Amino acid sequence: MKSLAERLARELDGEVLFDAASRGRYSTDASIYQVQPIGVVVPRSEAAARAAMAIAAEQGVPILPRGAGSSQCGQSVGAALVIDHSKYLNRVLEVDAQAGTALVQPGVVLDALNAQLRSSGLWFPVDVSTSAQATIGGMTGNNSCGSRSIEYGNMVHNVLAIDAVTASGKQWRFGPMAGASGEYGEFVQKLQSLYEREKAEIEARFPKVLRKVAGYNLDHLGAPHANAAHLLVGSEGTLAYSERILLKLSPLPQKRTLGVCHFKTFYRAMEVTQHIVKLGPSAVELVDRTMIGLAREIPAFEKTVSAFIQDDPDAILLVEFADERAGRLKDLVQLMADLGLPGSVVEVADERLQKQIWEVRKAGLNIMMSMKGDGKPVSFIEDCAVPLEHLAEYTARLTAIFEKYGTRGTWYAHASVGTLHVRPVLDMRRDGAAKMRAIAEEACALVKQYKGAYSGEHGDGLVRSEWIAPFFGPRLTAALGEIKGWLDPKGLMNPGKIVRPSKMDDRTLFRFKPGYETRLPLQVLDWSEWGGFDKAVEMCNNNGHCRKFDAGTMCPSYRATMDEQHLTRGRANTLRLALSNQIPFDEAKDALDLCVSCKGCKRECPTGVDMARMKVEFTAQYKAKHGFTARDRAIAYLPRYAPWAARTPRLANAASKLLRSALGFSSDRDLPRWRDDVFTDTGTPGADVVLFVDTFNRYFEPENARAAMRVLRAAGYDVHAPEGLCCGRTFLSAGMVDEAKREAGRLLRALAPYAERGVPIVGLEPSCLFSLRDELGVLLPGTETVAKNAWLFEEFLAQRPGKLSFAEMKRKVLLHGHCHQKAFAAMPAVEKVLAMVPGLSVQTVQTSCCGMAGSFGYEAEHYEVSMRMGELALLPEVRKAGDALVVADGTSCRQQIAHGAGREAWHVVRVLEAALSAPRTAPSPARP
Repeated sequence: MKSLAERLARELDGEVLFDAASRGRYSTDASIYQVQPIGVVVPRSEAAARAAMAIAAEQGVPILPRGAGSSQCGQSVGAALVIDHSKYLNRVLEVDAQAGTALVQPGVVLDALNAQLRSSGLWFPVDVSTSAQATIGGMTGNNSCGSRSIEYGNMVHNVLAIDAVTASGKQWRFGPMAGASGEYGEFVQKLQSLYEREKAEIEARFPKVLRKVAGYNLDHLGAPHANAAHLLVGSEGTLAYSERILLKLSPLPQKRTLGVCHFKTFYRAMEVTQHIVKLGPSAVELVDRTMIGLAREIPAFEKTVSAFIQDDPDAILLVEFADERAGRLKDLVQLMADLGLPGSVVEVADERLQKQIWEVRKAGLNIMMSMKGDGKPVSFIEDCAVPLEHLAEYTARLTAIFEKYGTRGTWYAHASVGTLHVRPVLDMRRDGAAKMRAIAEEACALVKQYKGAYSGEHGDGLVRSEWIAPFFGPRLTAALGEIKGWLDPKGLMNPGKIVRPSKMDDRTLFRFKPGYETRLPLQVLDWSEWGGFDKAVEMCNNNGHCRKFDAGTMCPSYRATMDEQHLTRGRANTLRLALSNQIPFDEAKDALDLCVSCKGCKRECPTGVDMARMKVEFTAQYKAKHGFTARDRAIAYLPRYAPWAARTPRLANAASKLLRSALGFSSDRDLPRWRDDVFTDTGTPGADVVLFVDTFNRYFEPENARAAMRVLRAAGYDVHAPEGLCCGRTFLSAGMVDEAKREAGRLLRALAPYAERGVPIVGLEPSCLFSLRDELGVLLPGTETVAKNAWLFEEFLAQRPGKLSFAEMKRKVLLHGHCHQKAFAAMPAVEKVLAMVPGLSVQTVQTSCCGMAGSFGYEAEHYEVSMRMGELALLPEVRKAGDALVVADGTSCRQQIAHGAGREAWHVVRVLEAALSAPRTAPSPARP
């Protein structure tokens, strides 16, 4: 394939990726499969995508279009040339608000599209749970559905036309079949003839349920649809490449109400669903006991779950009403009472809480996949759809089948349309494949008996394509092959899906193939919670939530580069490949290079992938083999040589300037300046609060530590500030775990006596303080008491403000949260403390990482991407802030703001100090 790669690189305007690590990252999606692609092309233009197809077709190379790579059935993996349109072909080309249509490229993400449409009062209503990362092209290929399909239908009901390219180079607009002419018209005539020929068989074989996405949409080739575009919807890229998609838009609902119906038994929830849908809800979604329990264990969802769950239900139904039906929530309450379930509905009118509840539901897949251990919920009978009158009996009988094979299922999702996501827990390394086959065969028979659809959502792919024939029969199965032969006569478009499929349990296609094993070096951190470093890496289920752009922190390097390599998922896959000897261990270094250890994934990834910790483990292993650079040592040992540098700051600053380039730091950014007014106040040894003063606030910004002492004393506390303590973070970032353990041990010995007496340990620098609650526990045993008593400054004051009283400060504040403050849910405390100051008007800017991330933004090879991260949101917001006081607790954040926007930012503690005796209008911040 070297000649193919060379030709593509020479002739295409795009990125061409044929190295082993890149191919490995594209060999998986959110399914159980792993198939190595021939190579990957990331085209920068539609013409480049067409050219890549033409070159591949000329050489007889299969072609696989790919969006977010989040397919659950294996649609987006294959031994083919992958064309990834998510990075560049992601524009909304045209919106016609009057006609209610939008023309988009296939790489447009659903949430991004709806954000753009919001000002027009419109939205695209196929609201899949992966809306933050799902591309319209992928949704079209899968015939996606979403929670509100009972109101709006599936993707096939909301696509009007598709501009597509076939493997032979034909460019046609697939759309309404009436009036088609030319070569495309001849193709349409073939479709019409086929439909007339098979109409009776289609009527007999296609199930009478809304959710049916198996095969091609033959039933849409005749009245009332008669739209050839609907043939491509759900075709999984097996017929043509969708270059542009014309969508039907809907008015954005102006009002929604939500009822959370509680049930003591799962069976009762299934019985009641058929009655609830008669009220005309826009959604009825199931969440079972297992998912509720797992969600409670995830920090991002714990508070939300507690807000809407009463007692200990076996299942709940989320029932939504919209616009003129919003008042029917009261009818739901009455209906439940009439059915013998009074008091079982929690009524939710608050829009913010509704959104949070739906976020929990949307995270259903990832919540389920947060199960630790080798047994995981496996997707293969996940989307069977049955008529509602049979739903309770179907779920009971399927549960019995699970029990027969020694497993259990987790249930959630679309009760309104009889499509429940259910995944039996199987160990695909051992006997999972045999159990999967046996369960699938019995489930198939069950669905047939109830005249349902075996594939009700998420498509066919590798896991369900073989089950098309038992439901479609030989005539319609042959018709699918006939259509593929017309559009793709050489069988190059995503082969092995829908037509002439492989077996679902072909273990050579599995991610965990026969003989799969990991070989681990001696681990330097404690991974026992997961069962080992490799098991922690394997927690990534490839759902791709880390590709989101809408909110939160995760994943800043992906947001800056849009490269799969620099994504939490891409890194986890690279590590898994390296640990299982599928690529050399050292090749994971490039994937981890741009990880800024923001810990966004620790909180926002529902399966709990903590890439910051994984980077420490990998870096330690890598550096043990290759050694440390002078720059590594300069960064790591900073806390130890800081006291000496501070004695002669002028000499230290001169040395920093002289050695900056030689050590590999960027010449475009000044290094922090050493000062001679370091913080030395140790306070009172027998105090009731310990102030943990980190290296950066002691030596580079001592005004923050002094302000903290003053504020804490004003609150009525006696404060002790021990000298010379370090959390070990600089050593961890360099991979010097043994040195980090030494620092952590020293810190533990100093702070443990206070923690054991219940004395709060309060810190200023988020990354340092949160190390006490996070990394300390995987470095050393016996850290629980210190971790329990460690508080960020604002967290402490928010709960125990003491005697604090502030004067009025009439000032606007632009607040930027440090990544670790977000990861540990500390931002509400920061906002609460600032609200104690009368007159402050605080706006929290929605940002990801500032891009500085400790030494990262100083390093020459990282300077450019560091600035790109800052320019995504933070720096433009600071420039627009006018005379607002810019506030940021992270020392790195303040440095990035100063360098990138020319503004000084204050730590919150300085704002509080100024407010202790503030004039009516606070002065502009200035360097002390």
